[in-house]
Amino acid sequence: MIGTFRNFAKTKFAGILVFIMIIPFVFWGMGSMFSSGNTNSIVKINETNISTEEFIDYLNNSGIPQDTIRENLNDNIIEELLSGLISTKILDLEIEEYDLIISKETLLKMIKKNKNFLNEQGSFERLKYEKFLLENNQSAPQFELRLKNRELQKNLFSFVGAGTISPKFLVKKLYQDENRKLEIDYINLNQFYKKKDSFTDNDIKKFLDENKNDLKVEYIDFDYSIINPKNLVGVDEFNQTFFDKIDQIEIDISNELPFENIVTNFNLKSKKIKDFRFTYDKSDIEKKIFEARNNEFDIIEFNDDYILYKILKSEQRSPNVNDPVLRKEILGLMFEKNKYEYNKNLIKKIDEKNFNNENFVEMGNKKVENLLLNSIKDNKKFDIKAVELLYSLPINSFTLINDEMSNIYLAKIKNFQNQTMENDDKINEYMNKQNSNLKNNMLKSYDLYLNSRYNVNLNQKTIERVKNFFQ
Repeated sequence: MIGTFRNFAKTKFAGILVFIMIIPFVFWGMGSMFSSGNTNSIVKINETNISTEEFIDYLNNSGIPQDTIRENLNDNIIEELLSGLISTKILDLEIEEYDLIISKETLLKMIKKNKNFLNEQGSFERLKYEKFLLENNQSAPQFELRLKNRELQKNLFSFVGAGTISPKFLVKKLYQDENRKLEIDYINLNQFYKKKDSFTDNDIKKFLDENKNDLKVEYIDFDYSIINPKNLVGVDEFNQTFFDKIDQIEIDISNELPFENIVTNFNLKSKKIKDFRFTYDKSDIEKKIFEARNNEFDIIEFNDDYILYKILKSEQRSPNVNDPVLRKEILGLMFEKNKYEYNKNLIKKIDEKNFNNENFVEMGNKKVENLLLNSIKDNKKFDIKAVELLYSLPINSFTLINDEMSNIYLAKIKNFQNQTMENDDKINEYMNKQNSNLKNNMLKSYDLYLNSRYNVNLNQKTIERVKNFFQ
């Protein structure tokens, strides 16, 4: 993050030129690292090799900045990008296998029909096309190659899923599944949970004893100083003098110069914090220091400031129930645990067939509510996943569901009302939707087929070399 302000403080044009010039030379320069033996191949798909240079070209064309790749190396960004290239290469091999082609004439027609390049009269305008290429930093051959590859992939999927026509009974079933109405009875379970204010001190003590290892609270003591250009160099802007002094502070930290000495040497003000416990009402700066506490002595960026801090002590303690905030948190945990146990026991009864309609009526005690859901997408009352669950169950069955506020309800499936599909537009809509479902299922099968057909071998040493370059 420190580099962010440094780069911004320098000439903007110089930064852009450096970025434009470095990326191509750096990436093309990498090729020599892998030019001997099999190290030039980063992946082998059956008998087809993907070279390191090809992967680097893929990274260049992805538009992802080098810094972003470097910052996400530990999150497997190289592997994810390589996976994308492998998928593209396999599709290219399939396109070649089925001898799918797009002529220059077809490609030209596609470009001339693209609405982005048409004028108000609906005619192709060359100037719009060239402006689009300039704005997107592409040459005409690059754009046309991407368009061609994208269209070939589209044709491949159309070829694989060709001829998918659904029988009428499946179209009818899909319509009924999505549009049938569902009547349910339900009971809000909030009335059955133990209230927070009903827990006694003995209940709290027992809960703390049972969970003492999990409920310990971390307290820390620390000193910190807020640093910005105004209090470090006497100006409001981030200049080179400011960054030189930040560099010196970093050197002092690495040389284990005491916090107090650094603050004194740079005429900074500091603040002492004792018994700090993380809560959301604390200051953002102090919460940031708490989150960074694994580094006991450091300087970090925070918004438009730098924070110099030193952790003096860290201690794990049992919760102090006399602290109103902690007591409230503990009661919240006890309530949630009690709620979970109640719901778990109720679900167990339902699963073991030990819960029937008499139990439901008795629980409701004249507080049973009724609702008619208009379709499987009707989420006005309950969460959409809960609605989908309800529609999957048979009549007279019971389940627990939730709304978007995390309230829990016991529900009974009372009745389904099937709807008749009479409108021609609806028939066509659901015919297309069912055809699409069948095609998607076919493509999933095709995906499994590709997995069995192509043997992918990764050159792990070469992948590690690519990663090392970015570090």
